Amino acid sequence: MHSTSAPVVTSFNRSFRGIVPMLLITGATGALGRLITAKLADHAMHADHADHVDHADHADRTGAPFVVGTRDPAPGQRRIDFDDPESLDFTGVDTLLVISAGAAEDDVVIARHEAVITAAEKAGVGHLVYTSLSGDGDHLTYALAHRWTERRLRRSALAWTVLRNGLYAEFLAAVAAPGPDGTIAAPLGDGRLAAVAREDLAEVAVRVATAPAAHAGRTYELVGEEPLGGADLAAATGGSYEPGGLEATRAAITGAGQALPFQVPMLLSTYSSIAGGFLDGTSIADNALRTLLGRAPRSALDAYVSAVRG
Repeated sequence: MHSTSAPVVTSFNRSFRGIVPMLLITGATGALGRLITAKLADHAMHADHADHVDHADHADRTGAPFVVGTRDPAPGQRRIDFDDPESLDFTGVDTLLVISAGAAEDDVVIARHEAVITAAEKAGVGHLVYTSLSGDGDHLTYALAHRWTERRLRRSALAWTVLRNGLYAEFLAAVAAPGPDGTIAAPLGDGRLAAVAREDLAEVAVRVATAPAAHAGRTYELVGEEPLGGADLAAATGGSYEPGGLEATRAAITGAGQALPFQVPMLLSTYSSIAGGFLDGTSIADNALRTLLGRAPRSALDAYVSAVRG
């Protein structure tokens, strides 16, 4: 990994040896990553204030005890490109928070994750936290790369934690939004989705990544507590729910020309899994969302409506 400038971390979160532990987050430019980064910065600023740390002495001026790894780094960030193994230098990293690089074909995602885990092993990273997919998502076409990565972590030399994230309420807003006349035509059938507010998943990731030892070897299921169906979405947005069929939906997605070829089956499998009742949360025996948050989860329906209305 090639850094454009030396990353600076604060002194508030010292280990027992008096050394500042470094947390590096990958995939920080995505929607989840941006939320996590903001929460980490807020977390650090509050901690630094409590410890009377002078922020003016820090090059990043945020007091953040973390480093952002991204393909196109800004000053103070590290260059981390999953497609360039030479950039994966995790020297000095104690905890690595890996947000899945899932926007590609399975073989590409697997190769990326293999490169990251191998590099983390070679660098002696102490703990890797990985954002995966909820256990009820195995019928989704994009589940395979997640399960492969989980297996690879279990066989690795690393301490690890897996966060099995449910599908975002904000994602539901993208794939089941009302049309111009207020009609929701997404083919959800009578199924429901145990959607999660993305902000809650970001908060869990921060809690785990900043105190990873307590979560070593754990796989946490993180799904919503109040599953949402098409009728719920329509009622909340003042419209109607008139679900279409998969064939018509596939034709509409393809015809719009905005989805990449591998994304079409991903979307269709999401609709099918929701309609088939596989993603309503009932098959999750131990949902850790509330426990890890330390409070009731945010309303997924509110998050959906907020995302729809922009």
